[in-house]
Amino acid sequence: MRQQEDSPLANSAPDTAMAGANGGNSPDPYISVKSLWKVFGRNPERVLQPEFADKDKAFFQSEFGNVVGLRDVNFEVKKGETFVIMGLSGSGKSTLVRCLLRLIDPTSGEINIAGEDITGMTDKELVDFRRAKIAMVFQHYGLMPHRNVLDNAAWGLEVQGITKEERYERTRKTLAIVGLDGWEDSYPRQLSGGMQQRVGLARALVVNTDILLMDEPFSGLDPLIRRQMQDELLNLQTDLQKTIVFITHDLNEALKLGDHIAIMHDGAVAQIGSPEDIVLRPEDEYVGDFTQDVRLESVLTATKVMVAPKATVMGRQGPRAALHTIGESDGDVGWVVDSHGKYVGLLTISSAERALRAGVKRFDEAWDYVDCNYLPVSPVTTFDSLIPIAMASDYPIPVVNDERVLVGEVHRGALAEAIAETSSVDQDYAANAALNAANAALEEDEDQE
Repeated sequence: MRQQEDSPLANSAPDTAMAGANGGNSPDPYISVKSLWKVFGRNPERVLQPEFADKDKAFFQSEFGNVVGLRDVNFEVKKGETFVIMGLSGSGKSTLVRCLLRLIDPTSGEINIAGEDITGMTDKELVDFRRAKIAMVFQHYGLMPHRNVLDNAAWGLEVQGITKEERYERTRKTLAIVGLDGWEDSYPRQLSGGMQQRVGLARALVVNTDILLMDEPFSGLDPLIRRQMQDELLNLQTDLQKTIVFITHDLNEALKLGDHIAIMHDGAVAQIGSPEDIVLRPEDEYVGDFTQDVRLESVLTATKVMVAPKATVMGRQGPRAALHTIGESDGDVGWVVDSHGKYVGLLTISSAERALRAGVKRFDEAWDYVDCNYLPVSPVTTFDSLIPIAMASDYPIPVVNDERVLVGEVHRGALAEAIAETSSVDQDYAANAALNAANAALEEDEDQE
């Protein structure tokens, strides 16, 4: 999941590691879906015949009376990432998430989750798998009105047969994580919509499953509360590292939360990619129409413009070595890192010269000469956050990874060039779209003649 980008990453002690959005991901898919079809109606298998491969949904409905809910869907999700499935009503996104759990059975295809074939499970195996591996958060919270917050959130543990003492202990900790500490004895009717959704989220988290399936969980909330819940989920995911499949019809929500996004149209996947891929490189007109009004600054990240650090100074080094390193880089500053390469702070030439005059031998014994409050950003920090930082400083912006290791720097000039370049791309796309529309109109006129 993309890190929350409202502020740079906090910089506390030099050796403090930073929890990351995708730390420890395995390269192998944790969820794999291959050639998944769901056809409603009688004799659904006939829709899958090769001779009908080029037919659309309208053909099957008019000729056979079948409704194609999913059409040859393929995607993979890595462990620890947030995979967003996005589409308008009727696109197939909710059908897809229900097939993943086999709340409805697919017509054909493969669903492999955590190394297990879901489509081949018996009913008992499926129930056990759901309880152990997957939790769901729905748009409608499904809270029991006669139960207080504590008992509502603890319900999944109660179903598992966990003792009252243990489930209450675990649930109280989870309620504190989602910001409901002190509300344990309240009832759903006493809570706002956002707070009720927090109870639903706590109920999913407390069972400690590896996977969260979230079906339009925030769509019923007011815009302000919805943004707050999105931010809350970003913060939680940074710490918890769940594998999340998130369903939404809101492109801005998808771009904010998703590591990868699948856009669905008429039961098929129109495009899968990172938020930047989806916005900058739409593969067809449908995706292009979806993304044409997106502000690129809200999608493009530091990864696009960062370069390798030009001057890195070890904390165990002294000012003489630092001045040499900075001078060789043709810059004005160096980045001080510890013995593990983790970012500590900014060192200017003037500070290094002062340290030299003061007889400092090692910077890790004289941190006062290093600006440890010059905050780094993560590679997924958007241009929206980078621009004000760049405008407020004469120095580059340091970029660190999930472990706080220095991985790059962003220069104001590169940021400006990227913005100009993407604006040009946006104009080119608009021109091409207009040209395509003109050609289509011309062809229609010719047909009428």
